[in-house]
Amino acid sequence: MSTSTARKGEWLEAWDPENEATWDSKLAWKTLWITTFCLTLAFIAWFLPSAIIPKLASVGYTFTKGQLYWMAAMPGLAAGLLRILWMVMPPILGTRKLVTITTLLLIPSTLGWGVRVMEPTAPYWELMVLAFLAGIGGGAFSGLMPSTSYFFPKSKQGTALGLQAGIGNLGVSIVQLLTPYLIAIGALAVFGGSQQMKFPGKPDQTVWYQNAAFVWIPLMIGGAVLAWTMLKSVPIKANIKQQFDIFKNQDTWWMTILYIMTFGTFSGLSAQFGLLMINLYGAGNAEIVSGSGAAAKVLVAGYAVPEAVKFVFLGPLIGAVARFAFSPLTDRMGGAIWTLISGVGLIGSIIYTIPALTPDTSSAAALDAGFNQFLYGMLAIFLFAGIGNASTFKQMPMIFEKRQAGGVIGWTAAIAAFGPFLFGVGINFLGVVPFYWIGVVWAVGCVVLTWWRYARKGAPKPS
Repeated sequence: MSTSTARKGEWLEAWDPENEATWDSKLAWKTLWITTFCLTLAFIAWFLPSAIIPKLASVGYTFTKGQLYWMAAMPGLAAGLLRILWMVMPPILGTRKLVTITTLLLIPSTLGWGVRVMEPTAPYWELMVLAFLAGIGGGAFSGLMPSTSYFFPKSKQGTALGLQAGIGNLGVSIVQLLTPYLIAIGALAVFGGSQQMKFPGKPDQTVWYQNAAFVWIPLMIGGAVLAWTMLKSVPIKANIKQQFDIFKNQDTWWMTILYIMTFGTFSGLSAQFGLLMINLYGAGNAEIVSGSGAAAKVLVAGYAVPEAVKFVFLGPLIGAVARFAFSPLTDRMGGAIWTLISGVGLIGSIIYTIPALTPDTSSAAALDAGFNQFLYGMLAIFLFAGIGNASTFKQMPMIFEKRQAGGVIGWTAAIAAFGPFLFGVGINFLGVVPFYWIGVVWAVGCVVLTWWRYARKGAPKPS
């Protein structure tokens, strides 16, 4: 009898992916693609606020920069908290129920953002609530990833989890890339009227901002239907108390530190990239003054980068592609060596970016050069964070036994999901430059940890 024989229409009779003779690879890959589709929608819901918040002022909202940083940080706070809940759900609910329910829970926040951008009348607290609810999409990661890992042998988990996480991470760049185009298509505005988007020194532009949210809701409903009708659940049972035995293993804590470096950086910068770019180099920033005294020449900031936010999608895109592109290499070479490369790359790229965090406004040429350094440095940070996201997810199934590996994946993802919140708070209270130097110090510590514990010859846990 095949190990994939169903019981009660959902739960598999038994499941041993390490047994090639009985492993149902077709079911495993079908599960991967459906859960990956739903995870991509979850990331879209999670980062929808990051695509909308930088534009709130142009549709009539009058929040301060600090309020906007906090609003962009809120989905990260929610995701970190909710991932702790979602991480214990896979053995309890099973893959089918977990993916279905999670996908349906993406709809309320997405619908709410669509409604509240049609008129600039929502109070700040209400948008903060919607930002928090968007974190459900981030929380989903700690449930969907471990439940998918149950379906694959260790030899293929680096590739499978890298594909799922990488394509899921693409949801960040998808929503940030498509939002400017979706809001410009009046034919999509089945519900609600148009809005006038205001730009300094430019004519008002007619937009339909609700499209940025409403277009995803039919896909979320479709994803939930796919999950309910086509997924099965693996009989890996453990109550909450049993799952918490991962905290007795020191490698749970070491891998948490490493994943903060990689996914914490990816998610934190993805949420704040647009605001950083606008505040440092976008239109409406301080004036550029060249010359002095009566000969002073004043230009409007943003001259060098009139629509800076059009580049925002590139960072998450590079990070997501790196995650699934490097996953096969982690299966071939091991994860630890690539985590080491990720850490060294992050140190170099952050140091390279730091000078550009203080724009040189002495001339248009200096501003333009600073922007290019900022953009290329940020893209390099996303690249190395994406490589590390792939490598750490290869390491965990190699270090821990199957049930614990799922729990550790969920736990580390939960803590790293606080990235958007920590980045927002850090930038607000410490300033951009000091916060980036903290990132350098953290990455240096992670490089030492990776080499000593996992990558060097004779390491205690080679992975």
